[in-house]
Amino acid sequence: MIRTCQELQALQNSLLNQRDPNKQYVRVCVGTGCRARGSLDVLETFKEEIRKQSLEIKVESKQTGCHGFCERGPVVVIGPKEIFYQQVKATDVNEIVSKTLLNGEFVDRLLYQDSTTGQKVQHEHEVPFYKMQTRRILANNGRIDPTNILDYIAVGGYQALAKAISNMSQEEIINAVEKSGLRGLGGGGFPTGRKWRTCREASGDIKFVIGNGDEGDPGAFSDRSLMEANPHSILEGMIIGAYAIGANQGFLYVRAEYPLALKHLQIAIDQAKEYGFLGKNILNYGFDFDIKIVRGGGAFVCGESSALVASIEGRMGEPRAKYIHTVERGLWNKPTNLNNVKTWACIPLIVNNGADWYAKTGTGKSKGTAVFSLVGKVNNTGLIEVPMGTPLKQIIYDVGGGVPEGKKIKAVQTGGPSGGCIPEELLDLPVDFDKLTEAGSMMGSGGMIVMDENTCMVDVARYFLDFLQYESCGKCVPCREGIKRMLEILTGITEGRGRGEDLGLLQELAEMIKDFSLCGLGQTSPNTVLSTLRYFGEEYQAHVKEKRCPAGVCRSLIEYTILEDKCTGCGACLKLCPQQAIQGEQKKLHVIDPTKCIRCGICRDSCPFIAITVR
Repeated sequence: MIRTCQELQALQNSLLNQRDPNKQYVRVCVGTGCRARGSLDVLETFKEEIRKQSLEIKVESKQTGCHGFCERGPVVVIGPKEIFYQQVKATDVNEIVSKTLLNGEFVDRLLYQDSTTGQKVQHEHEVPFYKMQTRRILANNGRIDPTNILDYIAVGGYQALAKAISNMSQEEIINAVEKSGLRGLGGGGFPTGRKWRTCREASGDIKFVIGNGDEGDPGAFSDRSLMEANPHSILEGMIIGAYAIGANQGFLYVRAEYPLALKHLQIAIDQAKEYGFLGKNILNYGFDFDIKIVRGGGAFVCGESSALVASIEGRMGEPRAKYIHTVERGLWNKPTNLNNVKTWACIPLIVNNGADWYAKTGTGKSKGTAVFSLVGKVNNTGLIEVPMGTPLKQIIYDVGGGVPEGKKIKAVQTGGPSGGCIPEELLDLPVDFDKLTEAGSMMGSGGMIVMDENTCMVDVARYFLDFLQYESCGKCVPCREGIKRMLEILTGITEGRGRGEDLGLLQELAEMIKDFSLCGLGQTSPNTVLSTLRYFGEEYQAHVKEKRCPAGVCRSLIEYTILEDKCTGCGACLKLCPQQAIQGEQKKLHVIDPTKCIRCGICRDSCPFIAITVR
């Protein structure tokens, strides 16, 4: 039990003194992505091999959360030189131990190869994926054991809490958050300090704080990774916020589909109680605070603040009218401050380093860094953190390594179903809250999906509307009925039943839903349709007027044909066609029977001479 700030400092000093900076270590990512590829077996094999070689005193093996480079998992880092090994299997462990740990040699085939230069990269900080980032929120994700509070304390954990509770008044804490320019990182981007001040000044002796970990956007996993890898950073931020606002009870709302995040958060809460950072009389300053975990059922609408509050109360997750503010009447009609888990994790950084330090990074109205799940048609998929204001092009090419197979980018979708699609000609757009909104998209909870030239933007709009139709709570008519009608129109367009008046009707319905839906999720639900109509109108026209899908995605609107000047008669397509729709003799032109063809695309994918095209 840590009873005072002095005891916390003494413990940190003791932990640091016990650590030999020259001691070898093995850090293995055991986040959800790497686990799916067998990283737990890798970790156990390392432990077993280290025992066999009697290296326990010389080498420390440690599990960590997500390192971010999901494309290359399982990831293993060998210290103290931070040698970066990627796509490691349990069968590789013996070689790593014998070569790297015992003899200081590299296992060349496990090193990352730069796709631009062709050179092998030996150290983690030299990998372009990491080199181009500014990792603050994610700084300790791949460095500490998320189940060991001592690891967090050793890197300065809970020092911000000690500083805030011993040296800063509630007013000074809120002033610092306001001055930093921190905005909510869950998607809305509302100024965090202003929200805190309003909640603190709201009438009532009982107040609550909530951490929103109900990440529901397709393609987004930044909240999940943070909760799995560094849960104490979220807890520390919530404790500081509760102290500043005057709350004694907090809740972490996490979807049940995140079992590892739930497990690590509960371990962190139990440890924080054991060490005196949660519970009664925290650090002997007379402040009581506790946190409970609430499991969400996976409803997308519960990412909206008032629907989330309703779910915690045990009611159906439906939003309420926005003139009732959660900071004034939230959980059980008490003032409630709700922030995304990434926002809470920023608070210790601001308290430790100062508001001016935080505000130096970013743009005029969007300070700090942005965390994205970079996925889709990009070489380096994973979890990234860059300064606000970083151009999309830099994120995709410098961090993401560009588009596979040398294809062209068609669009970047940010903000999940509530966001929009930004076209290739706007890739110089700086990523911040306001610029994305001006372009018809939004920051969202941190999803960034890259789409190449083979993506049909009409089908993308249809896909997200299909998702939103099922996720709408159905409370208000504009969202409940409007999305269904838009989906019917878009489905008709992709199936060749589009009419000339459909595009105008789509625009009208989208604007109506945006203006009259009850909650923010309903109001932003037409963004993908509006942005694709705005930037890819010619693609809609091709579907409606020409009954043609330029990207070759909508099956009802495409027909595969074999180019006479490119076909060599190799027979690759004929052998793989599941419908036997291709005919032709060896070394002679093959032809496709359109009456048998089901437009699966296997023939085009299998052709080594790019002789099959869509018309």
